Amino acid sequence: MDVLTPEVAGEERVLTETAFTRLLQWLDDGTDSHGESYLEMRRRLVWYFDRRNRPFADDLADETLNRIGLTLEKSGSIAVRPPARYCYVVAKFVLLEDIRRGRKSVQVGEARAIGVERSATLTAVDENSAEKEHRLQCLDRCLARLKPEQRELVIEYYRDAKRQRIDRRRELAARLGLSMNALGIRAFRIRSALESCVSGCCGQR
Repeated sequence: MDVLTPEVAGEERVLTETAFTRLLQWLDDGTDSHGESYLEMRRRLVWYFDRRNRPFADDLADETLNRIGLTLEKSGSIAVRPPARYCYVVAKFVLLEDIRRGRKSVQVGEARAIGVERSATLTAVDENSAEKEHRLQCLDRCLARLKPEQRELVIEYYRDAKRQRIDRRRELAARLGLSMNALGIRAFRIRSALESCVSGCCGQR
């Protein structure tokens, strides 16, 4: 079975246009679904993470698909069939990593509460805050580079949560005269370009 390479597992997962195209083709498995296979697989992954009580199921689903897209870009193919089988294998890795991240956050909180290694903890918090601030500045710059209609679409598409998000996306699709599938693919392409821009900006720090 194909597995994630250490490079893909450890790097900043931002999809290029090539990676995204290969991901769509691989998910279609020989039949052009015009992006419907991708959206269906994403819905199933969101459900997978949501059923396991992960607070950011949408982000974890995107992370899973991004990793697969990068694997396809590096290797050219994935032999596992059907594609959903491999998606769930990768999703399991993403789930375990997210759980570990959650445990580390709890451990840091406990250490701060009892004053263990206080100075080291505060330094880490300051560095983390500075990093987040820099990333937000990069996000603002990259958003400003988008066309106004692209900026509005991606902000509206990813705001709110769960029920509110679904209703908002339906309203947005109706306003733009797009199907939900077409809207989802367009939003994902803009988000991928935005993530690439933010990653490049952060790397210049």
